Amino acid sequence: MKVGILAGGLGTRLSEETVLRPKPMVEIGGKPILWHIIRCFADFGFTEFVIALGYKGEMIKDYFINYHKRSCSLTVRLATGDLMVHDGHNEDWTVHLLDTGAKTQTGGRVKRIARYMGEEPFLLTYGDGVSNVNILDLIEFHKNQGKIATLTAVRPPARFGGLTFRGDAVARFAEKPQTGEGWINGGFFVLRPEIVNYIRGDEMPFEQEPLELLAQGNELAAFRHEGFWQCMDTLRDVHLLESMWASGQAPWRIEHSGSAPAFFRVSPSHVDAGNNAGRMEVMPSHS
Repeated sequence: MKVGILAGGLGTRLSEETVLRPKPMVEIGGKPILWHIIRCFADFGFTEFVIALGYKGEMIKDYFINYHKRSCSLTVRLATGDLMVHDGHNEDWTVHLLDTGAKTQTGGRVKRIARYMGEEPFLLTYGDGVSNVNILDLIEFHKNQGKIATLTAVRPPARFGGLTFRGDAVARFAEKPQTGEGWINGGFFVLRPEIVNYIRGDEMPFEQEPLELLAQGNELAAFRHEGFWQCMDTLRDVHLLESMWASGQAPWRIEHSGSAPAFFRVSPSHVDAGNNAGRMEVMPSHS
């Protein structure tokens, strides 16, 4: 089962960082948040990713093209340009990098990458949010619901403390009560291939008409996740995620020994002898 990641937006609310690089390349603990998102799936045995590129997509390409070299010791013969890679270990991931247009909306990006997902359901999420959602439980829920799409519903992190009154007195003070914030779309979707029938073109946000039509037709399920979820919309969010990682207690780091269920299992990536790097493919754009 392949994983799609939407990584082409402008990230205007994080302009302090995104003026220089695409939002998925903003670093948490010395690694792009895109790397952390991939790990959220890889920890459950999913290792093939289709990344929808847009704004400054060449920086994401460069990162993965040079990924193996960055994490290994090297010997360079300057006279010839020959390069030898020594030791080191890299993740066995296959990463498809698909140009989907600088101005394409999220719905258009989903439709463009869907053709690379095959005939089975696929996973999808945004390139700016991490979670400890159990991906295997999410997939099992989707199979049991029998609908075209499943989204992960999450509680948005509250930014302010909450007050409960008894007359004019404060009866209770809660520091940032997340559970009182209701439910929102947290990404981490499971989608059947026919999702493309609900997306008219590049100009359509996935979160508007497509999801609205699915809901109206009783084809959208919600997997309620009560655990950790955090998007990276502002500089404050970057600092929050950075502090979590620095503490050694990042909630989205899941040590899971299981693998993808047989029905959804991805084929193992081919790895050349002597090279531990996962396979990387750059896909041409299609109009």
